[in-house]
Amino acid sequence: QVQLVESGGGLVQAGDSLRLSCTASGLTFSSYSMGWFRQAPGKEREFVARISRTGDSTYYADSVKGRFTISRDNAKNTVYLQMNSLKPEDTAVYYCAADLYFRGYYRLVSEYDYWGQGTQLTVSP
Repeated sequence: QVQLVESGGGLVQAGDSLRLSCTASGLTFSSYSMGWFRQAPGKEREFVARISRTGDSTYYADSVKGRFTISRDNAKNTVYLQMNSLKPEDTAVYYCAADLYFRGYYRLVSEYDYWGQGTQLTVSP
């Protein structure tokens, strides 16, 4: 059974930093590209970042480029999202996702095969 478990969310102030983690089990982690998405109240789930299987390629939404960094440790079956200079508009539930076969639409929810349950990030002004 595949499980993706996010952790590291919480309540922070604008300008703070935080690192999210997502640990996978039940799959061959190094075979999957990994992504982070987020969903704010009343909004659709949106792409945040993606990292290739080996970690040599990364992609970001324009809204987080330069502030967020995605990375992975295949030995630990874990993907990270380092978030700096946080803003109130970053408030959302953050989800990690695993993608086995790249279909060409990495910014879309439908690209990904497995999802975690999410972790809440709240950024106060």
